[in-house]
Amino acid sequence: MDAFYASVEQRDNPELRGKALVVGGAPNGRGVVATASYEARKFGVRSAMSSKRAVQLCPHAIFVRPRFDAYKKASQHIREIFSRYTDLIEPLSLDEAYLDVTEDKLGIGSAIDIAKAIKQAIKDELDLTASAGVSVNKFIAKIASDMQKPDGLTFIGPSAIEAFVEKLAVEKFHGVGAVTAGKMKKLGLFTGGDLKKLSLEQITGHFGKAGAFYYNIVRGIDDRPVQPSRETKSVGAEDTFAYDLSTTEEMFAELDKIAKVVSERLLRHGLKGRTITLKIKFGDFRQITRSQSHTEYSDNFDAILDTAKALLLSAGIGDNNIRLLGITVSNFSSAEDNGPETHGQLKLF
Repeated sequence: MDAFYASVEQRDNPELRGKALVVGGAPNGRGVVATASYEARKFGVRSAMSSKRAVQLCPHAIFVRPRFDAYKKASQHIREIFSRYTDLIEPLSLDEAYLDVTEDKLGIGSAIDIAKAIKQAIKDELDLTASAGVSVNKFIAKIASDMQKPDGLTFIGPSAIEAFVEKLAVEKFHGVGAVTAGKMKKLGLFTGGDLKKLSLEQITGHFGKAGAFYYNIVRGIDDRPVQPSRETKSVGAEDTFAYDLSTTEEMFAELDKIAKVVSERLLRHGLKGRTITLKIKFGDFRQITRSQSHTEYSDNFDAILDTAKALLLSAGIGDNNIRLLGITVSNFSSAEDNGPETHGQLKLF
């Protein structure tokens, strides 16, 4: 989807259309940008950027709080559209998914035509735009989907894949973050073509297990299947506060709210976990985590809250103020203890 959260807000509020819009964070510079409209992106505003930086780049931006219920409703409608064409759907988040259309439920006969039909249905039924990438594997399709945003459709056929990847800048490789891209450039590796010159031994020597993936990708090889169901590894929630918390009472009050959200999500999805992790971000942006594992599986609010409080007290925060707290539950019970072994992927906010 194209600037999904921002596009939903602009669709539902005509006054926001054509405006530089930021979803998440706050105009006072606190918090983090969830997404930004294309009007704001022209000024350099990006998701995961601090609100403070967003305001510096685009002082006239309008900030709105996220409405995740609205985004989830739209996402469910989009998923229903996908299911008209294939049952092999692997959601990555509320606004992105892989589709394997080999099955071609409607007998259309062309992946490009299927992508066009899906894009048009999303436009007609939700008044939103999507961009699609069409290719023979997940890696190339993902890159293609970003090439002509917004409202784009890019096809990269089998005969064009190797030449395309050879020219691709390493930072454009899906899964290559800033740190890895920096390491590659220090080694003189700026494009897929540069990576292709390395032997399997050389590339794994530099990048470990990921090296084997890079070795195959630059040759257009990606055999990962589209997985309609994937095991959920963790469920959590976090919050960035309007002002830094300085007292234990304030921190406990916020942990109470966060623990309730986490417990409700666990109950909703029938999950119980043994490991509880507390995330703490200080006023100076330093970040730490603390974890504790129990012998019993639980989705209980009191158990989650008590553990989070104990982890906070044991973290030795001293006189440091806190700008963010988060709680995550993981290490879920087995199928015998807790129902089905796998669950649809959860993108929780």
